[in-house]
Amino acid sequence: MKRETLQDAIGMVDDDLVARASQAPKGKKTTKWIRWSAPIAAVLAIAIALGYFFGRGNPLIVDAYALAKAEYPTAAIYPTEPTDWTEEADAEFSAQYKAWRAEEKERRALAEDELALAPFMKTTIPQILAGDIGENRVYSPINLYMALSMLAEISDGESREEILDLLGTENLSALRKTVEAAWKANYQNDGSNTSILASSLWLDSGLEYVEGTVRRLAEDYYASVYQGEMGSEDYNAAYRDWLNAQTGGLLGEAVEQSELSAETVMALATTIFYRVNWEEKFDAMNTIDGVFHALSGDQTCEFMQNTLFYGQYFWGSQFTATANLLATGGQMLLILPDEGVELQDLLKDAEVSEFMTSYATWANNQTLMVNLAMPKFDVGARTDLSDVLKELGVSACFDIDRADFSPILRDDAAVSAINHAVRVAVDEDGVAAAAYTEIAMAG
Repeated sequence: MKRETLQDAIGMVDDDLVARASQAPKGKKTTKWIRWSAPIAAVLAIAIALGYFFGRGNPLIVDAYALAKAEYPTAAIYPTEPTDWTEEADAEFSAQYKAWRAEEKERRALAEDELALAPFMKTTIPQILAGDIGENRVYSPINLYMALSMLAEISDGESREEILDLLGTENLSALRKTVEAAWKANYQNDGSNTSILASSLWLDSGLEYVEGTVRRLAEDYYASVYQGEMGSEDYNAAYRDWLNAQTGGLLGEAVEQSELSAETVMALATTIFYRVNWEEKFDAMNTIDGVFHALSGDQTCEFMQNTLFYGQYFWGSQFTATANLLATGGQMLLILPDEGVELQDLLKDAEVSEFMTSYATWANNQTLMVNLAMPKFDVGARTDLSDVLKELGVSACFDIDRADFSPILRDDAAVSAINHAVRVAVDEDGVAAAAYTEIAMAG
């Protein structure tokens, strides 16, 4: 994937709606246009200038439907050592490092607050990753968490209570605190590594909605807000352009399946785009063909090889694991079932879920020299999560007689679809990944 520069930011909604557009898009009904200003003291977030940075999408088409967009100032850039160490260059480097380091410390300090996501991850990972033998399953817990958090904000009664229970939080106030911590802890776009979150709300033209709730979504979830004719070719093109732009074009095939049908009255979408290098890149000269023992049978693929002289080695009752370090300070966990242990059994093992959410304090670990042979891969999936979420206790929002979206809509509506698309690609340089979750509501 071609590397491009991304626009990064910190943003928060201002108290007042400003600026009416002097004219509406050609052929469109005149609507109120809103611009959100952004003080520095806001939660870290980011917006991509649609289409320009990834070379995908048309920003003019998307912006034509915008009711509200967040403005984001630039974040600290990863410091680059000067080639010529003069006094001025040293001072500039020190200033860059100080600013970058301050943001890095803030991210790390949020680790404890972000642990509030752990119950949600433990509950959903086994359910969503379990599937037919031989089928690759891919899942982004934080992406789905953000989408369901927005859904909780616009719902009430039984609908909201079921969603909050699954999210593992007591009330909206606690939820907003967790969302804020997750945004800060997972955002990174310093010119070296990229981890970008985005969200949006899509309304039908002429729809009556509660403006205060829309403001809340923009303020606490950094949701850009759009309004247009559901089911129209132009509005669907704008929606797909937004998804493509926010995911770096990595999910183009999945995005082509996404649409805002004529029956849709409102939709939520959350995205994540992630690209980071390994702390120590694999040498391509050491990549060789090898046999991967898949559930569907042995397959020949390219294996990257490296020796981790101070590698992390973990073990449990049914698995062993190691971690390959990323340049961000994070790591990719690689879990290997013990001989004779089926993948489905491993996914159902509560010990494995516990390990994935608390490996940093895992008791069964040693520092060893690890000879790592890791297959290159590029896997993706688009999944309808409606049935899975119903099994996990979120059902009222799907039933028109039980769903309650009165915090945002004047009329009755129910969730008609929840789709989740993810792609992860790994090579000698590092990891590229993207995900989106879309929640559509019909009247």
